[in-house]
Amino acid sequence: MPSRYLNFRCSVPWLILLLQTLFLSCFFFGFGVGDINSSLDSYPELQDVIHMLIFGFGFFLMVLRRYGFSSTGFNFLLIVLGVQCSVLLEYLFIFLVEQENEAGAVVSMTAVVISTGAVLGKANPVQLIVMTLVELIVFYVSRYINMTFLKVQEHLILMHVHLFGAYFGLALSSCFPEPPPGLDKNRSTPKSDLFSVLGAVFVWVYWPSFSSILAYIKVKAVLSASLALTVSAVAAFMLSALTSKDGKFRMSHIRSAVLAGGVTVASTEHLIQHPWIAMILGLLGSVITILGSHCLQRCFNPALKLQDTSGVHFTFGLPAVLGAVACVVLHVVEEGTETQLNDLSSVGYLIFYDVGAFCQTISTALITGFITGLILNIKLLKAVHVSKYFDDQFYWEVSF
Repeated sequence: MPSRYLNFRCSVPWLILLLQTLFLSCFFFGFGVGDINSSLDSYPELQDVIHMLIFGFGFFLMVLRRYGFSSTGFNFLLIVLGVQCSVLLEYLFIFLVEQENEAGAVVSMTAVVISTGAVLGKANPVQLIVMTLVELIVFYVSRYINMTFLKVQEHLILMHVHLFGAYFGLALSSCFPEPPPGLDKNRSTPKSDLFSVLGAVFVWVYWPSFSSILAYIKVKAVLSASLALTVSAVAAFMLSALTSKDGKFRMSHIRSAVLAGGVTVASTEHLIQHPWIAMILGLLGSVITILGSHCLQRCFNPALKLQDTSGVHFTFGLPAVLGAVACVVLHVVEEGTETQLNDLSSVGYLIFYDVGAFCQTISTALITGFITGLILNIKLLKAVHVSKYFDDQFYWEVSF
């Protein structure tokens, strides 16, 4: 055991120092403060997104009874390192596509935070840092493909962040060894559930700012997200009582389903013309989350040997897929009513671009996530033994 602690002490601090030196050098030779001019226009929304990532997801991931320090601490470490990398990638992206959008650097970090939930308790800090760097690079490549070749608008591409993060994390988790059957550290307690729901409430409150920070019509985006989140929260309580054996509410249902509405309407807000559409999408998002949690945890995950620790598949993945399908349907309805019968080919091209962007995003996430998982399990990155999964004591000074 002491040698393991010594190994991490000799690797994690030096890796952090190396990356920080690299980022500092890139900022020193790359650009100055004068180059950052448009991000202050959306600073209030940007501040809300940062609060959502640090406080909201930090507590949201505190679902394991003996992994609270690591859930919040590693989440914060990945954000402060990842944002610097994301800003550099964002300016490279701006140079390639000649479209300025600094807020995308912070929004892109959402993919990393979501993916972390799938490997929560199994990946050590070195693996998580490497995962962050690789995932950010791949996500920017996916954004570039969607924007350059599939002609998808930039604010819509960034709303694929939930889809990419969820399936990148799932593919990543499939490469980690399964914990032994007798290990009971991967369960929650009333206290950890309470903190996790508190994090979900933080994310719920700040989600409209997250959805509107890149939108062209912010009022429509805020209204659509707020209505969808409200209905999904109501439906979460209703469906939780209906699907439980004893008719009682379950915290695991509430923490996941209250966010489903926001994820579902993220890529469709620009197409929603009536409030009732956002409300229906919020309801459907909550339904697919709660029903998906039953089916995935009992049938799908064991068959494919997926270890989705915090349920990112049914919390973010399935609602994001539903939102992508809704985007295609709303596009067809909107363009179909405005297009003459002899010009229906334009509707076909629109469907091709929407479906192509969805397939490209999810395929890239799955393939690169699986490859990254194989890389993370090499000996050089000091993979943790399965008996040490889900335990703060392996990384932190803990006093009981």
